[in-house]
Amino acid sequence: MDNSNQRRRFIRSSAFGLIGITAFGNLSAQDAFKIEKAENADSLFYRYPGINDAMASGIVGASHGNFDKVKELVNARPELAGASWDWGFGDWETALGAASHVGRRDIAEFLMSHGARPDIFTYTMMGMLKSVQEIIETVPGIQSHNGPHGITLLQHAKNRLENKEISGSDAANVKKVISYLESLGNADIKPKSLDVTEEEKKKYSGEYRFGAGEGEIFVVDTHRLGFVQIGRKGSSPRKLNKIDESTFAPAGAPSVKIIFKITSDKAVSLSIHEPEPLVTAVRI
Repeated sequence: MDNSNQRRRFIRSSAFGLIGITAFGNLSAQDAFKIEKAENADSLFYRYPGINDAMASGIVGASHGNFDKVKELVNARPELAGASWDWGFGDWETALGAASHVGRRDIAEFLMSHGARPDIFTYTMMGMLKSVQEIIETVPGIQSHNGPHGITLLQHAKNRLENKEISGSDAANVKKVISYLESLGNADIKPKSLDVTEEEKKKYSGEYRFGAGEGEIFVVDTHRLGFVQIGRKGSSPRKLNKIDESTFAPAGAPSVKIIFKITSDKAVSLSIHEPEPLVTAVRI
């Protein structure tokens, strides 16, 4: 007999033997594994014991500026201070990353006091020049890496200066970081994004179905700030950067390509490549 089969059989019989004799007296293995269903079992998240998606996205979303909500969520469940969320196509963001790119030092400090792990983007936002320099010297080129949504390292510092409640000493430290990053020459390389005319925006805007389900629809429209965006119906949309004719990349996920098929000067479908073709959605 194959030795690997013998080992598996021994482990299986030994485990059930221990359960039946040691843990459960004379109960059989079948009786030992009978579970009485708890009253709230149906309400458990489908990936339990994984944290519920609504909780994870909720803390990351709140960390963009809703300090009261952040405190409410983290005080109730401190582990959420380290939560992360994929906003779409691999655009990952932590709660601390959100606070860092919007320049909310108060939220960032609260999250770190509950276990959130800072990185160079946090140190940049906080004006910690020595820490930023040491990281860049240790990991050359890291200053050219972008944060969530494709936001540059330098922009994290600039966003901090826009906070009206920033103290004079804090602003002075952030300005030192800005000066240092600007001297490097590559800490503010923004994702490629060609101009999109108003006519083009109309050409792409619409709903695109990729399945029979009620929510299996992509919505393409224009954000109030003027850029084209895409999102699954009922979820947060993602900014689209135009990289070629009728080809876009979602912010924070430059390897993903969204290609629109144009017929008679109107988009009739879109296909998503990650990087291989993954799904095609037809305009409704």
